[in-house]
Amino acid sequence: MDSWNKPEVPGLPGRGPALKLYDTSAAAVRDPLDEGADKAGMYVCGITPYDATHLGHAATMIAFDLVGRYWRDRDLRVDYAQNVTDVDEPLFERAERDGEDWKVLGLRETALYREDMEALRIVPPTHFVGAIETIPSIGEAVQRLLDSGHAYRHESGDVYYSVESDPNFGSESNYDEATMRKFFGERGGDPDREGKRHPLDPILWNAPRDGEPTWSSPVGEGRPGWHIECALIALDHLGETIDLQGGGSDLIFPHHEMSAAHSESLTGKAPFAGAYVHTGMIGLDGEKMSKSLGNLVFVSRLRADGVNPSAVRLGLMSGHYRADRDWSDKVLAEAESRLDRWSRAVGRETALPAGEMLCKVRERLADDLDTTGALAAVDEWADGTLREGGTDPSAPLLARDTIDALLGIEL
Repeated sequence: MDSWNKPEVPGLPGRGPALKLYDTSAAAVRDPLDEGADKAGMYVCGITPYDATHLGHAATMIAFDLVGRYWRDRDLRVDYAQNVTDVDEPLFERAERDGEDWKVLGLRETALYREDMEALRIVPPTHFVGAIETIPSIGEAVQRLLDSGHAYRHESGDVYYSVESDPNFGSESNYDEATMRKFFGERGGDPDREGKRHPLDPILWNAPRDGEPTWSSPVGEGRPGWHIECALIALDHLGETIDLQGGGSDLIFPHHEMSAAHSESLTGKAPFAGAYVHTGMIGLDGEKMSKSLGNLVFVSRLRADGVNPSAVRLGLMSGHYRADRDWSDKVLAEAESRLDRWSRAVGRETALPAGEMLCKVRERLADDLDTTGALAAVDEWADGTLREGGTDPSAPLLARDTIDALLGIEL
């Protein structure tokens, strides 16, 4: 699957400290990479393309874009995979509601997602992969899990993964069973289905159902479950272990827990990821943003209304990536004002020296992506330059390149 055009990213002098991020599984801020590593493997869960890209999607992709930008600034080779869940129940349900072909819906919304990502200056993944592309690998993997005793066939013909077969199950989320059952039921699971060995067992392969597409596989006709799709995309494109598994905090359980379990059962290597990193949720005017409430804010709608995508990016970076935070007209106005001040500062022929600002931005980002601190460092330089002038002719370009390379804002 094609991704989108890569923005030009300027190089910067020197390099900053190692990047440390909050690892959900360890409940600590740590460096996901081994000492002396020269590359980094990152998998970030993408969209299910039944609707346009909303600000929650954008906030997550911006956070991991910052991770990739920082690693590249440290001269690391970043091998980054992202999926598109282009075959799943939400897609079928939306297509049926709107009376259109689910494949057409998925292609259209994926194309719009690409446009939004390009507008937000997200560096594209190395591997942008649809679940449909991975079905042959998934079918083979499900058969291997059946053969090894990690999976079983339900009386309906569906194939389930046995969570009791994995001694490490639960180590990614660290939730107790009651919390797991609650989230499993709320987030696409079927804890109360009769005939399962354990309430938390997730589906690996769906037997044929009326009105749904099917594919041939070693385990029969059908289509894959959700969690095994991401597991196989990561295994196929990044290898048996990765450095970082990323996504929204709503994916901690069941999605990331299950994907990790599937991967580890297939390879015998644990943990699947060196760190599990999760972003907070985006609200609107003090209320949770969700499709059920009908209050989603779409990136494409903002763009159509003439909002500068850089202001959207700045607004979403104005709070910490792990925090549940709010989007509002005030957040956007403050971002637009900040963008204007920065643009005027880098547009001067001379300015205050920018080397210290570069160091501060790197330092703040290295500390669990402290974007509020990084933006404040740029504010300090820009406001000082606009107030005092400055005599350094090289500073405007260095400041412009710093803001572009590390924060993804082109001025």
